[in-house]
Amino acid sequence: MIVLTPLFLFLSSCVSGTFVVNVTQTSYQAEENQNITLEGTFSSRTDTSLRSIYIYCELSTESRPYVLFHLYKGDELPESQDPQFAGRVQWDKDVLPEGRLTFHVSRLRTNDSGFYVCDILVRPDGSNYRRCWLNVTAAKELEPQRPSESPHAESLRGLWLIVGVSAALLILFFVTIACIVLLRANRRTHNAAIQMESSSEKQTIRTNMSPSESEHEVRLSNI
Repeated sequence: MIVLTPLFLFLSSCVSGTFVVNVTQTSYQAEENQNITLEGTFSSRTDTSLRSIYIYCELSTESRPYVLFHLYKGDELPESQDPQFAGRVQWDKDVLPEGRLTFHVSRLRTNDSGFYVCDILVRPDGSNYRRCWLNVTAAKELEPQRPSESPHAESLRGLWLIVGVSAALLILFFVTIACIVLLRANRRTHNAAIQMESSSEKQTIRTNMSPSESEHEVRLSNI
């Protein structure tokens, strides 16, 4: 899953003394099933103890608030947590005395969207609260991808394409040659028929000549 790291975002209320909370981001976007690490800083001293720290965080929606995290005198009160966040929130206890608040929300849901409000009280330094906006959108469905062909398969496909084109050209060549040969044979047959017809006509003419005409023709041929 993708892990986002936005800082704790708060809206200023009343500040007691010099108690300050620092932030760098006012809102952020996430998708469902992602994890988020929320961080923030608050005023602390070198002698600040866990038992002096009180933290109460909730998700504020139009319908009702949902308790996200409750820390009382340095101890978490899991019974205060709303079932919506059960098993999805972890926090770093060791960095609290340094003035750092870090907790993680896993497997985000679309109904986790809304304002997150945190009250921080450190005795005797003071208190403050801020709120942040989180928008969780539905995860995008990935379109099924067609399996990519291996280079070997692509080369085979190219080879078969070349073979197919070559075979088609070869067939066309032989068909053309056959047509030419057939055309020439038809012409020879036609010419032979004409010659035979002409010879037959000449023979018929000679057969129909009278004897005198034949003798005259012989005499002419002997001259």
